[in-house]
Amino acid sequence: MASILTTAEELHDALSAGRYADGGPVRVLDVRWRLDRPDGRPDYRAGHLPGAQYVDLDHDLATHGAPTEGRHPLPSLESFERTARRWGVDEGDTVVVYDDLKNMSSARAWWLLRAAGVADVRLLDGALTAWTEAGFALEEGDAATPAPGSISLAYGAMPTLALDEVAAFAEDGLLLDARAGERYRGEVEPIDPRAGHVPGAVSAPTTENVGGDGRFRSPDDLRSRFQMLGADDGMSVGVYCGSGVTAAHQAVALTLAGFEPRVFAGSWSQWSNHPELPVATGPEPRCGITPTGR
Repeated sequence: MASILTTAEELHDALSAGRYADGGPVRVLDVRWRLDRPDGRPDYRAGHLPGAQYVDLDHDLATHGAPTEGRHPLPSLESFERTARRWGVDEGDTVVVYDDLKNMSSARAWWLLRAAGVADVRLLDGALTAWTEAGFALEEGDAATPAPGSISLAYGAMPTLALDEVAAFAEDGLLLDARAGERYRGEVEPIDPRAGHVPGAVSAPTTENVGGDGRFRSPDDLRSRFQMLGADDGMSVGVYCGSGVTAAHQAVALTLAGFEPRVFAGSWSQWSNHPELPVATGPEPRCGITPTGR
């Protein structure tokens, strides 16, 4: 398996050399997005990594349909392939993604590219802060448009959970809810139509995957964390969040820890828009316990 994380120093050296020593030519993607400020272009234009292409998460990494599909349904394969080629991605490239939010947003690009068959996708560990703290320069404005890429994509390289599979998975396996604890418990719900969580899901806030410096915790620390939540060796672990963005961050952490994540891309925004599906509130009795059958 290709590396999942790259340091600022490694990326700087790769950009200087034109490629990674253990990978291919470098394509850098800037995924500035947050729930309260989805358009990251102003921040991108104020300063981005050299040559980084701006990624519009809402349009490049998602499509839009009925509320019953969730807020960030996966883009069609054809649409996503056109987008990746617009970024200049060729077969064999090493794609590096980052944001300014501890990789909470850029992880969506990592997961989606990996799911579509791109073999070497890495996150800049520590995100934009790691680059600037290392003393490396930023570019302003829009990066030059690259020559169109030639990448061919095919979904299926990363396991997923469909809406009709989630309930049974939560009963028989480990389903992690990556949202903040208060949203999991149903105390607040700022955007989706119903508050609470999928019955049987275990609370596992994504923010606990990183340290104070915004870098991912060590694989051993992450493994201990997920084992405390009920993960076992060889287990496929399901994960969802609000709309399928930070669930991808949890998928990165699970992969680093040695587990196989299955992302429910529709996440709570899809589940809560189906009134026929049950909702649980309060702390889950099974949280942190490995029940029989897991």
